[in-house]
Amino acid sequence: MPNRLQNSTSPYLQAHADNPVDWYPWGEEAFAEARRRDVPIFLSVGYSACHWCHVMAHESFENPHVAAILNEYFVSVKVDREELPAVDALYMQATQAMTGHGGWPMSVWLDHDRAPWYAGTYFPSTPSHGSPSFVQLLSGLHDAWTNDRERVHESARRIIARLSDLSEWERSTTWTKSDVEDSVTQAIENLANSFDVVNGGFGGAPKFPPSLVLQFLNDYDGYCRVNNVDFDPRVAAMVEATCERMARGGMYDQLGGGFARYSVDETWTVPHFEKMLYDNALLLQAFTMWFLQTNNPLAERIMNETATFMLRDLRTSEGGFAAALDADSLDESTGEHREGAYYAWNVAQFHEVLGDDAEWAAEIFDVSERGNFEHGYSVLRRDRDPQDIQRLDNVIAKLRAAQSLRPAPARDDKVVAAWNGLAISALVRAGLALGNDEWVQASIAAADLLVSVHLGADSNHPARLVRVSRDGVPGTHALGVLDDQAIVAKAFLDVAQATGDSSWLELAHTLLVDIKEHFIEGSMLSDVADDVPAVTDALTNRGVDPTDNVTPSGWSSAIDAALTYSALTGDATWHTWAEEFIDPILKLASSHGRFTGFGAAVLIRWLDGPREVAVAAPFDSAMVQTSFRGTAPGAVVAWGTDLPLMKDRSRIADADTAYVCRNHVCDAPTTSLEDLAKSLGVVVQ
Repeated sequence: MPNRLQNSTSPYLQAHADNPVDWYPWGEEAFAEARRRDVPIFLSVGYSACHWCHVMAHESFENPHVAAILNEYFVSVKVDREELPAVDALYMQATQAMTGHGGWPMSVWLDHDRAPWYAGTYFPSTPSHGSPSFVQLLSGLHDAWTNDRERVHESARRIIARLSDLSEWERSTTWTKSDVEDSVTQAIENLANSFDVVNGGFGGAPKFPPSLVLQFLNDYDGYCRVNNVDFDPRVAAMVEATCERMARGGMYDQLGGGFARYSVDETWTVPHFEKMLYDNALLLQAFTMWFLQTNNPLAERIMNETATFMLRDLRTSEGGFAAALDADSLDESTGEHREGAYYAWNVAQFHEVLGDDAEWAAEIFDVSERGNFEHGYSVLRRDRDPQDIQRLDNVIAKLRAAQSLRPAPARDDKVVAAWNGLAISALVRAGLALGNDEWVQASIAAADLLVSVHLGADSNHPARLVRVSRDGVPGTHALGVLDDQAIVAKAFLDVAQATGDSSWLELAHTLLVDIKEHFIEGSMLSDVADDVPAVTDALTNRGVDPTDNVTPSGWSSAIDAALTYSALTGDATWHTWAEEFIDPILKLASSHGRFTGFGAAVLIRWLDGPREVAVAAPFDSAMVQTSFRGTAPGAVVAWGTDLPLMKDRSRIADADTAYVCRNHVCDAPTTSLEDLAKSLGVVVQ
């Protein structure tokens, strides 16, 4: 009999609906039942594309014996971390505080006040490497709760006290432009010191795509170009090496386009095979910026293939973008689900599919009898481009046709607001850079979905997005957090620039006002609004963290959106408001550049902006199109007649005319395409 998860908007939760575990979704019902029975909560957090989440589900949650113990001694709550990021973030901090590490699946035991008292990640079904089995652990925790309750409460109090300390994020308003420049310089030094000069990227294995760091480094190069600052050659070298190695490695899908979550090795060869929307959106932005800086043909190819992947494999029928593709899929040769089964090849399969082209293609794609993956299989790399591109295209077409007959990885169809905001911004920027209107129109359709389905879906919060929807149905149980409001606001501002339609400015303003009114924690920005129930009343704050994770922090995203809105509207109050929250970013960027890449990029955008570009010309004019290829990181572009920057801006002598202002000081209007390109750092093709 299905449990309470069967009607969830989350495919991850629905996948557990037939477990023998008596799962509850996150909510008061579960805690009321725990109080009634006087048992603790077992909180299990994961997500659809997580391989080890599937392993633990199969080993433990589908096991009737384990389920019986969970049902007798605990109230079990299942959470999709992508739906409820505030829940995930709080208990991940607790897990890291208690164990020194974190990850998913995440397993946390809570008291009746939702305070954590024990935590871990994956627990095996049998004792392993000195660790107890999951059943042994459950028995021990039940004994502690029953016979040593005061020790349990003391553990919870200690962890809550640690999580309640916000002193490290207290901000100052006494910083100067010189402080910003010093922070940026130190961030570059730190990144250069941790750069992998052989393989690109930063640090060793496992190696994650440094999407946000690449945004910062590209923005810095653009800033140098338009401000007559000497280039630091290390910056371009770090970008080029990282982008090229990632694009040619196995973490990038050499047949279908798109990037996997991360590489398990330092050479970008063997990925963790799930494909996430946010990774591909952020990397599409990074490669677009690299292309605009260099006109590199590899960057252009990756842009085309990644955008094509997003529209082909992640776009939903409602016009949004699905969250992820799973890492696992069915291996028909074994009848078991296996990581990479859809993507890996062996030599025999190459010969079967490609015939006379097999050996040539095997050399191109690093396929060998030994294999670079497991069991003689290889993940395709592409360390060089052959001279015969037509032959290569034919090979790829044959391999894709054969691959399409394999069972495909499952897709997590939920639409996450913040991640769709990232996709909208990426497709707008890439579409404008390459003149691809299909991508721009796809971004507008996704933005329309966020407005029609997500914005105000909870009538009690008309200016708030809900975080998720599925099949066009909003998940009103999961209101948006700071990154949803801020990233989507910036996406709407990007659409406004692409369309010249001021209604998108008004929608962005709605989201920004909601941030200003409800996402402030003392002198800081809070991840969670003050008008929704707290994750736990035991905590004295609602979640404050300006550091970037795999996506930009809500804190930095709010600054970015406010600065952009101010530049597009001329409303300086938003610029001043954004500056109130810059100080913690300065401290983080100078000391933890790898984990504050987007924050550092925002500092660069502040240094360069506001740089306002108003073009009195039609969209398809050379002058408007040139404006969208600029590398000046603080620039915004207005055209047409609808946006505020276009007021009193007209053509001169019946010629297309650009008006460029910076820091509220305007250059003379220009009809020179060359002068406009120079002022925006356009790289001549």
